[in-house]
Amino acid sequence: MTTIRAVLFDLDDTLFAHREAVAVAIVAHVRSLGHPYDASDAAAEVEAWRGLEELHYHRYLAGEVDFDEQRKSRARDFASRHGASLASADEMAWFDRYFEHYVDSWHLHEDVRPCLDALRANSPDVRFGIITNGELDYQLRKIDAVGLGDEIAEVIASGDVGVTKPCPRIFLLACERLGVQPAEAVYVGDRLATDAIGAAQAGLTGVWIDRHAVEVTPEASETADAVGVLRIGSLAQLPALLS
Repeated sequence: MTTIRAVLFDLDDTLFAHREAVAVAIVAHVRSLGHPYDASDAAAEVEAWRGLEELHYHRYLAGEVDFDEQRKSRARDFASRHGASLASADEMAWFDRYFEHYVDSWHLHEDVRPCLDALRANSPDVRFGIITNGELDYQLRKIDAVGLGDEIAEVIASGDVGVTKPCPRIFLLACERLGVQPAEAVYVGDRLATDAIGAAQAGLTGVWIDRHAVEVTPEASETADAVGVLRIGSLAQLPALLS
């Protein structure tokens, strides 16, 4: 393997425990709302909220709606699921109350700091970066809140650069900013196609962190194998993989 000079990461659900924070936050929010919301089946509430996030956030990434509108759409559709109707003027306030619970739940995955320390011990000159599909200011707020600001040399956010993963240009831009060739960089992310395959097709070493033993289609597996994607279940495995 070519000497690795940069290790880049996805943010949400790779370093930052987004799924866990979302689950805690939506249950707390629904319980605070009272009738007509019902949090007796917490798992169902979490599943519904995650489904709306997936739907509307990808509408935002596709340029169909702006960042605030995808938030309001999530609030409106979740309320509708409970037979409630939100006035247009109340949608963002509803989301903001949920967001307070979400912020209170922000944290890193437990394997992040040991991984970064081990990578640095193996290669003292290695540089770390983040490539994220999101708004730069919002993602920087999360990075600083969980104490990663001093660790990360570059943060490339789709909302800032105008291109989203898995487009090769966003991966190549990250390499350019870090002053490395794609072959000298690794990219680690929790989405096989968006992160690992996208990075590998751009010439980086693509690593898929599969924390939940996700089943993939034969087509996706074949593509991943063809471009040399590596698969891990925890960041604890990454330093040995790259050493």
